[in-house]
Amino acid sequence: MAGELHWLSATEAVQALREGAVSAEMLVQACLERIEAADRDVQAWAFLDPEHAAAQARALDQHRRAGRPLGPLHGIPVGIKDIIDTFDMPTEDGTVLHAGRIPDRDAAVVSMLRSAGAVIMGKTVTTELATYAPGKTRNPHHREHTPGGSSSGSAAAVAAGMVPLALGTQTNGSVIRPAAYCGVIGFKPSHGLIPRTGILRQSRALDTVGVMARTLGDIALVAECIAGYDEDDPDSRPIARPPFSRVAAEEPPLPPKLALIRTPVWERADAETAAAFDELTAHLGDCVEEQALPDETRSAWDWHRTIMETDIAASFAAEYERGMDQLSASLRQQIERGRETRAVDYLHALAQVPRLNQGFEHVFDRFDAVLTAAAPGSAPTGLESTGDPAFCTLWTLCGMPAITLPLLTAQNDMPLGVQLVGKRGDDARLLRTARWLVRHLGLDLG
Repeated sequence: MAGELHWLSATEAVQALREGAVSAEMLVQACLERIEAADRDVQAWAFLDPEHAAAQARALDQHRRAGRPLGPLHGIPVGIKDIIDTFDMPTEDGTVLHAGRIPDRDAAVVSMLRSAGAVIMGKTVTTELATYAPGKTRNPHHREHTPGGSSSGSAAAVAAGMVPLALGTQTNGSVIRPAAYCGVIGFKPSHGLIPRTGILRQSRALDTVGVMARTLGDIALVAECIAGYDEDDPDSRPIARPPFSRVAAEEPPLPPKLALIRTPVWERADAETAAAFDELTAHLGDCVEEQALPDETRSAWDWHRTIMETDIAASFAAEYERGMDQLSASLRQQIERGRETRAVDYLHALAQVPRLNQGFEHVFDRFDAVLTAAAPGSAPTGLESTGDPAFCTLWTLCGMPAITLPLLTAQNDMPLGVQLVGKRGDDARLLRTARWLVRHLGLDLG
């Protein structure tokens, strides 16, 4: 067992730690050994101090030996995307302009993880300011393919068995796409469900914290620990924490119905992905029914771009003024387009979000979730791009919960993600539907 500790799911590891079969230090050491063996090729980590990680684990072991209560993530190593503040480690945001930056306090989600007993393993690679210019990370399945972005290091670290859990963020497709490319489960919850205090801001209207894991049980476990209210996040609401683990483990009262939606960008799907979804829907039979979207939905990608680029221009104004020459051409272009946006166009785009959600009411009245692709295909060859996020854009704009499941495989043995999308606020139900789908297909993703 010791040699395979790094492949334990978080749920399995929690049980082993509670039973005393392993210690937190043993688990962390197994993950560190895996990182040493694999990260030379994958390059998932922006910052890692093995002794600091081990010291956290030893402190948690002492806590257990003293007979103190254990948190739900006691001893579990978690990777943290390097735009999420950690008071004891650098947070450099994927740009030389923030090199050496060490925050004076943790982000809200990091504080929640520490309170739950997690080991903050280190900082995972992000693209430049969480936009499009790639970092150093490579896809664990094939080093010449992109891992996606912007949460590239988090997806790759989980896929390679370096940690069972990692945090990412999504403003367009930055959790779902890299998770799909790397063959892990990525969950982007409803906008505002997980607080963003202490995280690099791109766009208040779009930014969402997400999680990555190798099992659905682990997704539910960590989401339950970090969902909640934070008064410093203006979109966080004081509501009861969703019982993710309980609901996700339940059998649906009726077999779920899925709405296959080929969005207006479906023509970007490669032939292999299109054929794979034809086979999947044929296999699901009466469980799935194709649904069309209203014509006005076609403008959603333009509305998203207007909001995102205008907000990026405001959020990164200091970086642009101070270090324009140190920014990538793609980020400079986004900022410059955003600086030219008219206020009336920006406000018009924002106003469409509630209208879009209202337009989906008829879908979620009849269906439990939307079934669609997570990306146009498997991870593209080459490291100059992080791939196309367009298959995530609509759902991010609407603030709906989304999850990608590694259910399909391309002919080159690279993963193909299947995306499920739920009604805004129905996050736990979405996880339950995802578990049903996996089991219905005869697969096991915990």
